[in-house]
Amino acid sequence: MDKDVKILAIESSCDETSAAVVVNGRKVLSNIISSQIAIHTKFGGVVPEVASRKHIEVISEVVEQALKEAEVSFEDIDAIGVTYGPGLVGALLVGVQYAKGLAYSLGKPLVGVNHIEGHISANFIEYEDLKPPFVCLVVSGGHTFIVHMKDYGDFEVMGQTRDDAAGEAYDKVARAIGLGYPGGPKIDKLSKEGNENAIKFPRANFHEESLDFSFSGVKSAVLNYLNKMEMKKEEINRADVAASFQKAVVDFLVSNAMKACIIKKVDKIAIAGGVASNSALRKSMIDAGTKRNINVLFPEPVLCTDNAAMIGSAAYFEYIKGVTAPLDFNAVPNLKLGER
Repeated sequence: MDKDVKILAIESSCDETSAAVVVNGRKVLSNIISSQIAIHTKFGGVVPEVASRKHIEVISEVVEQALKEAEVSFEDIDAIGVTYGPGLVGALLVGVQYAKGLAYSLGKPLVGVNHIEGHISANFIEYEDLKPPFVCLVVSGGHTFIVHMKDYGDFEVMGQTRDDAAGEAYDKVARAIGLGYPGGPKIDKLSKEGNENAIKFPRANFHEESLDFSFSGVKSAVLNYLNKMEMKKEEINRADVAASFQKAVVDFLVSNAMKACIIKKVDKIAIAGGVASNSALRKSMIDAGTKRNINVLFPEPVLCTDNAAMIGSAAYFEYIKGVTAPLDFNAVPNLKLGER
């Protein structure tokens, strides 16, 4: 395209209400995020109905702030991008319905975006020269995937979790050792005070050749360890538990990710999702990549968590291919990666 394409993007798949203005899928003019962490912390996790109501309360203000910070008007926008799955159905519906209303009233094209594809696209913002093909490891509270990105919007899922997502396991273990919600950052911080080799927690071992993950076993092993220590009335070193658990998870993620790069014969891997901010994962991935001459890419932390800028990037690559959504399209809470 000869002209710059400005996408107004909306993200509301879980507990962040976000709006952004993104130019040509790479340049972020604004990325406003209204977080609900403080609200859900007292419940120990995200309460779907509460999340939906909060999205309704703030979405108009968040969109207005995004336009103001970007110094653009609705008339300057070329298309509206919105997350339509996967995620919490009530939360998704708030963003989808709002985006549909905007698209209809403004006469602008509407682009539905897969939330996981959004996470992957965060790397196009961080690295303006990044182009497919490459491998991507997506690790967040609700998702864990290894993906071979053949081209923009063209994905092959090479591995995924068969039960808990990595971030979900972090939250459950954090709750069990009394750290509270959100678990990922708190376990990461506490682990720095512990011995990662103090406790040998198991890694899943599939009989068949597979790049899939399973984190329910290590989560259960942690819970069993805590119960046994309490029954024996022995002191629990929470830092050792956190560090040993984190090592088990990170080793599994890094091992499968490196195998994927070798299989596909690629020399770069992008990391995406909230857990991509984890310091142990970053260090281990970089160390493993250095040994194998594989370039490891990470978005900055604000682009790892749920945000609308990544949705605007993904929407751009759909829009320039002419892929738009009808005004009667709906939220798909169980949307699979690569589905349209």
